[in-house]
Amino acid sequence: MSTATTTHEAGSAAGTTSGPLRGTLWLVWRRHRAALLTGILVTLAACALFSYQRIGLMDYLGGKPAGADALQDDFRNRFGGAFNSDIEFLQFVPVAVAAFLGAPLISSELERGTLQLVTTQSVSRGRWLAATLALPLTIVAACTTLLSLVFQWLWSPAHELVVGGDWLNSGPFDITGPVLVAKTLFLTVCGVALGKLIKRVIPAMLATAFTVAVVSVVWDSKVRPKLGTLHSVTYPFNGDGPKLAPDAIRMDDWVGTADGRLFGFSTCVGDAHPDACRAKAGIVNRVTQYISFDQMPGMQWLGAGILLALTALVLAFVVWRARRRPL
Repeated sequence: MSTATTTHEAGSAAGTTSGPLRGTLWLVWRRHRAALLTGILVTLAACALFSYQRIGLMDYLGGKPAGADALQDDFRNRFGGAFNSDIEFLQFVPVAVAAFLGAPLISSELERGTLQLVTTQSVSRGRWLAATLALPLTIVAACTTLLSLVFQWLWSPAHELVVGGDWLNSGPFDITGPVLVAKTLFLTVCGVALGKLIKRVIPAMLATAFTVAVVSVVWDSKVRPKLGTLHSVTYPFNGDGPKLAPDAIRMDDWVGTADGRLFGFSTCVGDAHPDACRAKAGIVNRVTQYISFDQMPGMQWLGAGILLALTALVLAFVVWRARRRPL
Protein backbone atom coordinates (compact mmCIF):
# COMPACT_ATOMS: atom_id res chain seq x y z
CA MET A 1 0.00 0.00 0.00
CA SER A 2 1.38 3.43 -0.96
CA THR A 3 2.02 6.22 1.55
CA ALA A 4 -0.64 8.37 -0.10
CA THR A 5 -3.25 5.65 0.21
CA THR A 6 -2.33 4.98 3.82
CA THR A 7 -2.50 8.69 4.61
CA HIS A 8 -5.94 8.90 3.03
CA GLU A 9 -7.18 5.88 5.00
CA ALA A 10 -5.75 7.14 8.29
CA GLY A 11 -7.02 10.66 7.79
CA SER A 12 -10.53 9.54 6.88
CA ALA A 13 -10.84 6.84 9.57
CA ALA A 14 -12.40 9.07 12.18
CA GLY A 15 -14.97 10.36 9.76
CA THR A 16 -16.01 7.11 8.12
CA THR A 17 -19.72 6.53 8.77
CA SER A 18 -20.86 4.06 6.13
CA GLY A 19 -21.75 0.48 7.14
CA PRO A 20 -21.69 -1.12 10.58
CA LEU A 21 -17.99 -0.35 11.11
CA ARG A 22 -16.92 3.23 11.66
CA GLY A 23 -13.78 5.18 12.32
CA THR A 24 -10.80 3.17 13.49
CA LEU A 25 -12.70 -0.12 13.34
CA TRP A 26 -13.33 0.48 9.65
CA LEU A 27 -9.64 1.17 9.14
CA VAL A 28 -8.64 -2.04 10.93
CA TRP A 29 -11.15 -4.02 8.85
CA ARG A 30 -9.84 -2.47 5.64
CA ARG A 31 -6.23 -3.22 6.54
CA HIS A 32 -6.89 -6.87 7.47
CA ARG A 33 -10.08 -7.65 5.57
CA ALA A 34 -8.50 -10.37 3.41
CA ALA A 35 -7.57 -12.53 6.43
CA LEU A 36 -10.75 -11.73 8.38
CA LEU A 37 -13.09 -12.32 5.44
CA THR A 38 -11.30 -15.57 4.58
CA GLY A 39 -11.79 -16.77 8.14
CA ILE A 40 -15.49 -15.94 8.08
CA LEU A 41 -16.07 -17.68 4.76
CA VAL A 42 -14.09 -20.77 5.78
CA THR A 43 -16.10 -20.94 9.01
CA LEU A 44 -19.42 -20.82 7.18
CA ALA A 45 -18.29 -23.43 4.65
CA ALA A 46 -17.06 -25.79 7.39
CA CYS A 47 -20.30 -25.41 9.36
CA ALA A 48 -22.30 -26.19 6.24
CA LEU A 49 -20.18 -29.32 5.68
CA PHE A 50 -20.61 -30.45 9.31
CA SER A 51 -24.37 -29.98 9.02
CA TYR A 52 -24.47 -32.02 5.84
CA GLN A 53 -22.38 -34.79 7.45
CA ARG A 54 -24.75 -34.95 10.41
CA ILE A 55 -27.66 -35.77 8.10
CA GLY A 56 -25.83 -38.86 6.83
CA LEU A 57 -24.60 -39.78 10.31
CA MET A 58 -28.05 -39.70 11.91
CA ASP A 59 -29.50 -41.68 9.03
CA TYR A 60 -26.77 -44.30 9.53
CA LEU A 61 -27.12 -44.56 13.29
CA GLY A 62 -30.91 -44.69 13.29
CA GLY A 63 -31.96 -46.47 16.44
CA LYS A 64 -28.68 -48.33 16.86
CA PRO A 65 -26.76 -47.89 20.11
CA ALA A 66 -23.63 -45.90 19.23
CA GLY A 67 -21.38 -48.06 21.38
CA ALA A 68 -22.29 -51.42 19.89
CA ASP A 69 -19.14 -53.39 19.03
CA ALA A 70 -20.58 -54.47 15.69
CA LEU A 71 -20.67 -50.84 14.56
CA GLN A 72 -17.00 -50.06 15.17
CA ASP A 73 -15.49 -51.45 11.96
CA ASP A 74 -18.37 -50.41 9.74
CA PHE A 75 -18.42 -46.91 11.18
CA ARG A 76 -14.67 -46.56 10.70
CA ASN A 77 -14.98 -47.57 7.06
CA ARG A 78 -17.89 -45.26 6.33
CA PHE A 79 -17.19 -42.19 8.44
CA GLY A 80 -13.67 -42.55 9.83
CA GLY A 81 -11.97 -40.64 7.03
CA ALA A 82 -14.44 -37.76 7.15
CA PHE A 83 -14.17 -37.35 10.92
CA ASN A 84 -10.39 -37.56 10.82
CA SER A 85 -10.31 -34.80 8.20
CA ASP A 86 -12.71 -32.66 10.25
CA ILE A 87 -10.59 -33.08 13.38
CA GLU A 88 -7.35 -32.31 11.56
CA PHE A 89 -8.89 -29.17 10.07
CA LEU A 90 -10.15 -27.90 13.43
CA GLN A 91 -6.81 -28.67 15.10
CA PHE A 92 -5.12 -26.58 12.40
CA VAL A 93 -7.42 -23.58 12.99
CA PRO A 94 -5.51 -22.18 16.02
CA VAL A 95 -2.21 -22.60 14.19
CA ALA A 96 -3.43 -20.82 11.06
CA VAL A 97 -5.10 -17.97 12.94
CA ALA A 98 -2.05 -17.38 15.16
CA ALA A 99 0.44 -17.41 12.29
CA PHE A 100 -1.52 -15.67 9.54
CA LEU A 101 -3.60 -13.21 11.56
CA GLY A 102 -2.00 -12.78 14.98
CA ALA A 103 1.65 -12.47 13.96
CA PRO A 104 1.13 -9.92 11.13
CA LEU A 105 -1.49 -7.89 13.01
CA ILE A 106 0.98 -5.36 14.45
CA SER A 107 4.25 -6.48 12.88
CA SER A 108 3.01 -5.62 9.37
CA GLU A 109 2.25 -2.06 10.47
CA LEU A 110 5.65 -1.73 12.15
CA GLU A 111 7.53 -3.23 9.20
CA ARG A 112 5.89 -0.94 6.66
CA GLY A 113 6.05 2.14 8.87
CA THR A 114 2.32 2.78 8.51
CA LEU A 115 1.69 2.68 12.27
CA GLN A 116 3.69 5.83 12.91
CA LEU A 117 1.76 7.53 10.12
CA VAL A 118 -1.63 6.45 11.48
CA THR A 119 -0.89 7.66 14.99
CA THR A 120 0.16 11.12 13.72
CA GLN A 121 -3.33 11.62 12.32
CA SER A 122 -6.48 12.08 14.38
CA VAL A 123 -6.23 8.56 15.83
CA SER A 124 -4.55 8.20 19.24
CA ARG A 125 -2.27 5.29 19.99
CA GLY A 126 -4.67 3.87 22.60
CA ARG A 127 -7.65 4.09 20.26
CA TRP A 128 -5.74 2.43 17.44
CA LEU A 129 -4.53 -0.36 19.73
CA ALA A 130 -8.02 -1.03 21.12
CA ALA A 131 -9.52 -1.31 17.64
CA THR A 132 -6.62 -3.36 16.27
CA LEU A 133 -7.02 -5.95 19.01
CA ALA A 134 -10.78 -5.87 19.58
CA LEU A 135 -12.11 -6.36 16.06
CA PRO A 136 -9.93 -9.34 14.98
CA LEU A 137 -10.19 -11.09 18.35
CA THR A 138 -13.97 -10.67 18.39
CA ILE A 139 -14.23 -12.21 14.93
CA VAL A 140 -11.88 -15.03 15.95
CA ALA A 141 -13.97 -15.75 19.07
CA ALA A 142 -17.21 -15.73 17.09
CA CYS A 143 -15.91 -18.00 14.31
CA THR A 144 -14.29 -20.55 16.62
CA THR A 145 -17.37 -20.62 18.85
CA LEU A 146 -19.53 -21.43 15.83
CA LEU A 147 -17.10 -24.09 14.58
CA SER A 148 -16.93 -25.71 18.01
CA LEU A 149 -20.69 -25.78 18.52
CA VAL A 150 -21.53 -27.16 15.09
CA PHE A 151 -18.83 -29.84 15.19
CA GLN A 152 -19.90 -30.90 18.68
CA TRP A 153 -23.46 -31.20 17.34
CA LEU A 154 -22.07 -33.54 14.66
CA TRP A 155 -19.74 -35.50 16.95
CA SER A 156 -21.89 -36.03 20.06
CA PRO A 157 -24.27 -38.75 18.73
CA ALA A 158 -21.29 -40.93 17.73
CA HIS A 159 -18.69 -39.90 20.31
CA GLU A 160 -18.11 -43.54 21.32
CA LEU A 161 -17.24 -44.42 17.72
CA VAL A 162 -15.25 -41.43 16.44
CA VAL A 163 -11.46 -42.06 16.68
CA GLY A 164 -12.21 -45.20 18.67
CA GLY A 165 -13.99 -43.23 21.37
CA ASP A 166 -10.79 -41.46 22.48
CA TRP A 167 -12.25 -38.02 23.14
CA LEU A 168 -9.33 -36.89 25.31
CA ASN A 169 -6.16 -37.56 23.32
CA SER A 170 -7.29 -37.80 19.70
CA GLY A 171 -8.76 -34.38 19.11
CA PRO A 172 -12.40 -33.94 20.22
CA PHE A 173 -11.46 -32.49 23.62
CA ASP A 174 -9.54 -29.62 22.03
CA ILE A 175 -12.03 -28.78 19.27
CA THR A 176 -15.37 -28.88 21.09
CA GLY A 177 -16.75 -26.82 23.95
CA PRO A 178 -14.80 -23.70 25.01
CA VAL A 179 -11.31 -25.12 24.44
CA LEU A 180 -11.10 -24.37 20.71
CA VAL A 181 -12.09 -20.75 21.36
CA ALA A 182 -9.71 -20.26 24.30
CA LYS A 183 -6.79 -22.01 22.63
CA THR A 184 -7.17 -20.01 19.41
CA LEU A 185 -7.39 -16.71 21.29
CA PHE A 186 -4.33 -17.55 23.41
CA LEU A 187 -2.16 -18.56 20.45
CA THR A 188 -3.36 -15.56 18.45
CA VAL A 189 -2.38 -13.05 21.13
CA CYS A 190 0.95 -14.87 21.45
CA GLY A 191 1.40 -14.18 17.75
CA VAL A 192 0.46 -10.54 18.28
CA ALA A 193 2.99 -10.22 21.11
CA LEU A 194 5.75 -11.82 19.05
CA GLY A 195 4.92 -9.53 16.15
CA LYS A 196 5.17 -6.51 18.43
CA LEU A 197 8.57 -7.65 19.70
CA ILE A 198 10.09 -8.81 16.41
CA LYS A 199 8.56 -6.10 14.17
CA ARG A 200 8.97 -8.21 11.01
CA VAL A 201 6.18 -10.29 9.51
CA ILE A 202 7.94 -13.43 8.31
CA PRO A 203 10.18 -13.87 11.40
CA ALA A 204 7.15 -13.23 13.61
CA MET A 205 5.16 -15.90 11.78
CA LEU A 206 8.01 -18.40 12.15
CA ALA A 207 8.40 -17.59 15.84
CA THR A 208 4.64 -18.00 16.28
CA ALA A 209 4.69 -21.40 14.61
CA PHE A 210 7.49 -22.50 16.95
CA THR A 211 5.55 -21.17 19.95
CA VAL A 212 2.45 -23.08 18.84
CA ALA A 213 4.50 -26.30 18.71
CA VAL A 214 5.90 -25.74 22.21
CA VAL A 215 2.49 -24.88 23.65
CA SER A 216 0.98 -27.98 22.04
CA VAL A 217 3.59 -30.26 23.60
CA VAL A 218 3.10 -28.73 27.06
CA TRP A 219 -0.68 -28.78 26.74
CA ASP A 220 -0.83 -32.38 25.52
CA SER A 221 1.61 -33.87 28.01
CA LYS A 222 1.47 -31.66 31.12
CA VAL A 223 -1.86 -29.86 31.28
CA ARG A 224 -4.70 -31.75 29.61
CA PRO A 225 -4.20 -35.13 31.38
CA LYS A 226 -4.27 -33.38 34.76
CA LEU A 227 -7.54 -31.52 34.22
CA GLY A 228 -9.65 -34.50 35.28
CA THR A 229 -9.92 -36.61 38.41
CA LEU A 230 -8.63 -40.16 38.05
CA HIS A 231 -10.99 -42.98 39.02
CA SER A 232 -9.57 -46.39 39.96
CA VAL A 233 -10.78 -49.94 39.46
CA THR A 234 -9.05 -52.66 41.50
CA TYR A 235 -9.29 -56.33 40.56
CA PRO A 236 -7.37 -59.53 41.41
CA PHE A 237 -3.97 -59.89 39.80
CA ASN A 238 -4.98 -63.00 37.87
CA GLY A 239 -8.60 -61.92 37.38
CA ASP A 240 -10.38 -60.54 34.34
CA GLY A 241 -9.70 -56.94 33.32
CA PRO A 242 -12.01 -54.07 34.30
CA LYS A 243 -15.28 -53.46 32.48
CA LEU A 244 -14.93 -49.78 31.71
CA ALA A 245 -17.60 -47.73 29.95
CA PRO A 246 -17.00 -47.49 26.18
CA ASP A 247 -16.39 -43.74 26.46
CA ALA A 248 -14.02 -43.95 29.45
CA ILE A 249 -10.38 -43.01 28.84
CA ARG A 250 -7.92 -45.52 30.28
CA MET A 251 -5.04 -43.48 31.68
CA ASP A 252 -2.72 -45.92 33.48
CA ASP A 253 -2.36 -49.44 34.88
CA TRP A 254 -0.61 -50.47 38.09
CA VAL A 255 -0.11 -53.46 40.32
CA GLY A 256 -0.89 -53.06 43.99
CA THR A 257 -0.95 -54.54 47.44
CA ALA A 258 -3.96 -55.32 49.58
CA ASP A 259 -3.40 -52.11 51.59
CA GLY A 260 -3.42 -49.92 48.46
CA ARG A 261 0.27 -49.39 47.70
CA LEU A 262 0.88 -49.11 43.96
CA PHE A 263 3.81 -50.30 41.86
CA GLY A 264 4.59 -49.94 38.18
CA PHE A 265 2.73 -52.33 35.93
CA SER A 266 5.97 -54.10 34.92
CA THR A 267 7.11 -54.71 38.50
CA CYS A 268 8.61 -58.22 38.83
CA VAL A 269 7.99 -58.98 35.15
CA GLY A 270 11.71 -59.32 34.42
CA ASP A 271 12.49 -61.22 37.61
CA ALA A 272 13.65 -64.84 37.37
CA HIS A 273 10.84 -65.83 39.74
CA PRO A 274 8.05 -63.28 39.19
CA ASP A 275 5.50 -65.01 41.45
CA ALA A 276 7.94 -65.05 44.35
CA CYS A 277 8.88 -61.44 43.65
CA ARG A 278 5.25 -60.35 43.75
CA ALA A 279 4.60 -62.38 46.90
CA LYS A 280 7.56 -60.72 48.61
CA ALA A 281 6.25 -57.26 47.67
CA GLY A 282 2.70 -58.17 48.67
CA ILE A 283 1.31 -57.59 45.16
CA VAL A 284 -2.11 -59.20 44.84
CA ASN A 285 -4.10 -56.75 42.68
CA ARG A 286 -4.09 -54.88 39.42
CA VAL A 287 -5.34 -51.29 39.35
CA THR A 288 -6.64 -49.40 36.33
CA GLN A 289 -7.03 -45.63 36.44
CA TYR A 290 -9.41 -43.87 34.06
CA ILE A 291 -11.29 -40.65 33.35
CA SER A 292 -15.02 -40.88 32.72
CA PHE A 293 -16.81 -39.09 29.88
CA ASP A 294 -19.03 -37.11 32.25
CA GLN A 295 -15.91 -35.21 33.37
CA MET A 296 -15.32 -33.79 29.92
CA PRO A 297 -17.31 -30.51 30.23
CA GLY A 298 -15.73 -29.62 33.58
CA MET A 299 -12.26 -30.43 32.27
CA GLN A 300 -12.86 -28.30 29.20
CA TRP A 301 -14.00 -25.28 31.18
CA LEU A 302 -11.05 -25.62 33.56
CA GLY A 303 -8.62 -25.84 30.64
CA ALA A 304 -10.31 -22.94 28.85
CA GLY A 305 -10.11 -20.87 32.03
CA ILE A 306 -6.36 -21.44 32.23
CA LEU A 307 -5.91 -20.50 28.58
CA LEU A 308 -8.08 -17.38 28.88
CA ALA A 309 -6.17 -16.25 31.98
CA LEU A 310 -2.92 -16.61 30.03
CA THR A 311 -4.54 -14.74 27.13
CA ALA A 312 -5.35 -11.83 29.43
CA LEU A 313 -1.75 -11.75 30.70
CA VAL A 314 -0.31 -11.70 27.18
CA LEU A 315 -2.79 -9.00 26.12
CA ALA A 316 -1.81 -6.91 29.13
CA PHE A 317 1.83 -7.23 28.05
CA VAL A 318 0.99 -6.16 24.49
CA VAL A 319 -0.93 -3.10 25.72
CA TRP A 320 1.85 -2.14 28.14
CA ARG A 321 4.51 -2.57 25.49
CA ALA A 322 2.59 -0.60 22.87
CA ARG A 323 1.78 2.29 25.22
CA ARG A 324 5.11 2.57 27.03
CA ARG A 325 7.66 1.81 24.34
CA PRO A 326 8.39 3.56 21.02
CA LEU A 327 6.43 2.16 18.07
